[in-house]
Amino acid sequence: MSPEKLARMANQIAAAFGHRPDDEAAAAVAAHVNDFWDPRMRAELLELIAGGASGLHPAVRDAAAAIRPAAAD
Repeated sequence: MSPEKLARMANQIAAAFGHRPDDEAAAAVAAHVNDFWDPRMRAELLELIAGGASGLHPAVRDAAAAIRPAAAD
């Protein structure tokens, strides 16, 4: 999947949880990604975050620590 599409999808998830406090939003983003995203997509998202991709919602960046790496599956 293209990095742009992955970032857009992650940002949409973060926006859906934008009404929550920052720490809760990040936890909700991580939970959604862990529950519904394919391991390859999670790995690509973690690479984007680690690479400092611009344009990612802060809740997406904050969720990185709680997103399961693909190897954990």
